[in-house]
Order: sequence, then C-alpha cells, then structure tokens
Amino acid sequence: MSPHTIIARQAGGPEVFDKVPLETPVPGPGQLLVKVAAAGVNFIETYQRSGVYKVQYPFTPGSECAGTVEAIGQDVTEFAVGDRVATTEGSQTYATHTLVDAQKALPVPESVSLETAGAIPLQGITAHYLVNSSYNVKPGDTVLTYAGAGGVGLLLIQLLKLRGATVITTTSTPEKAELARTAGADHVLGYDDVPERVREITGGRGVDVVYDGIGKDTFDGSLDALKIRGTLVLFGGASGQVPPFDLQQLNAHGSLTVTRPKVADFLLDAEERRWRSGEIFGLVAQGKLEVRIGARFPLAEAGAAHTALESRATTGKVILVP
Repeated sequence: MSPHTIIARQAGGPEVFDKVPLETPVPGPGQLLVKVAAAGVNFIETYQRSGVYKVQYPFTPGSECAGTVEAIGQDVTEFAVGDRVATTEGSQTYATHTLVDAQKALPVPESVSLETAGAIPLQGITAHYLVNSSYNVKPGDTVLTYAGAGGVGLLLIQLLKLRGATVITTTSTPEKAELARTAGADHVLGYDDVPERVREITGGRGVDVVYDGIGKDTFDGSLDALKIRGTLVLFGGASGQVPPFDLQQLNAHGSLTVTRPKVADFLLDAEERRWRSGEIFGLVAQGKLEVRIGARFPLAEAGAAHTALESRATTGKVILVP
C-alpha cells in the first residue's frame, strides 16, 4: 500500500475529504515515524472539518492513533524501530504514516491489539483523569454520568465500578441502555427528568459527582442532581458550550464545586503520560477493561466515519484503518 493521507482543502461537510498521496515524513530530533494501524475519530475533528473551529487548509485531521515505529529521530532513546506505540497528542493522524514526539508516545503492551490501542488513548486517558484527578472517586460514592454507551461513557462506567461506586447513567435507546448495563451501570435512565430520577434513586440526597460531557443541554440538571457540597465535572460540550452563569447558583444549590478540565492539563509530562496510559493499557491487557470499537472505516472513507459520528448513531469508538 502506497503512503497516503486524508485532506480537506476547505471547510464543509464530510464530502470535502480527499485521499491523496503522502510523501513519507522524516522524523526530526526527538520524533518517531509511526506506521499507523488505527486512527481514532473524535468530535473535535468534525468541528475542524466543518469550520466551527478554525484551522489552516489544506488540513489533515487527527491527533490519536496507534501503530509501529518505522524510524526514529536524533536523541530518541526510549523507543526503537519495531516498537508498538499510541498517542492522543499527535497531529495529522488520518494517514498511513505520521510523526509523533517521543515524549508523547505511549507504549502498547503486546497483548493489546493495535486496533484496540488506537481506540484507547483519548477516551481512556479522559476517563482516567476524571475518576482519579478531577474528582477522586471513593468506594461508596454515587455518580451520574451521561451518554453511557459512548466512547468515554463505556470506559468511565467500568472504571467507576472498579472504584466501588454506584453508577447512574443516561442513554437514548434501549440498545444503548443494554450496552451501559453490560458495562456495569447500576441505573440507566433516559434524558427526561434526570434530576428527579436521581433524587428518587438516592433517597433525596443527590449524587457525589456528575461527569457531564454534554454541556449546554444538561448543565442545569447536573447542578440539580448533586448532593450538598457535590462536584460537577464539565468535561465537554457535545450540545454546545454552557453560557455564563451566576456563581451564586453554586451557593443556592448547596455549596457546590464546578470544574472544567481538558485532557492536555492532565498530561503535563512523560511521567504523568506513562502513569495514566500504563494503568489503562494494563487494565485492558488484564481483561478488566473492555474497549468497544463501535465502527471501523477504511482510511479512504473518513467522510463516512464523520457522518456516522455526527449522526449520534455510533456506540463506543469509531476508528479509521489504513
């Protein structure tokens, strides 16, 4: 297979993507040349493609992938040709080959397939920092998280159960609800009257923490579902960004805490990357964490992958396979 990549020459719908030949990149100092086995597809790339987020065209999307090291640049000592790596901090990963900074590469255990590894980094590390750092989940905590059949949702439910939490989640269809239950969710709700349902489940107390990746449409309900001194972790805005709000709401709802994290701030150095990725990959290798790949598309069909993701019909992770 000759090297190729996906580009968008202008903003627009999924049809703007073209497959074009790629001159194999040469790694510079501190870089790895990675032959991509699988690239993760994420919502941010649909915003970049459509023009919601400004990028320079022609544009090749992608920050997440897994593959095999084909060449190393000067001063690289921690990896060698043939090593299996993944990253969530790459660029232009919708391609057969991409350059990855060695410090941002994550070792992949031999027992984890590269396709699975390509589906893990962003959602896996997100789920890891949510339960360990944005709010440190303790045994006995009760947690509300939305979109329980999504890429983050399925991993988050499993990590929460491993921490000994009671998990309440939401889904939009019976099929998605069954996936969330299989992952370990204790209570699966629809999207109507969520705060009231949560109060019923918790005997009026509310939950210790809400993990909210939806944003505008769920934010007020998330506040209403929390216990006194509860924590809202707003980690995404799938329905749009939350508008400015009066901080006195936190007082009125019971001395609440709200935090708005992003993944880059929880990958500050190589040590933190190795810790988070090592725990996630280790759980996958031990069979304690299941990674659901909901859809695989050939790299040349990146537009179809975006259409599927934007339709909200997918579950788990969508990947591209060169």
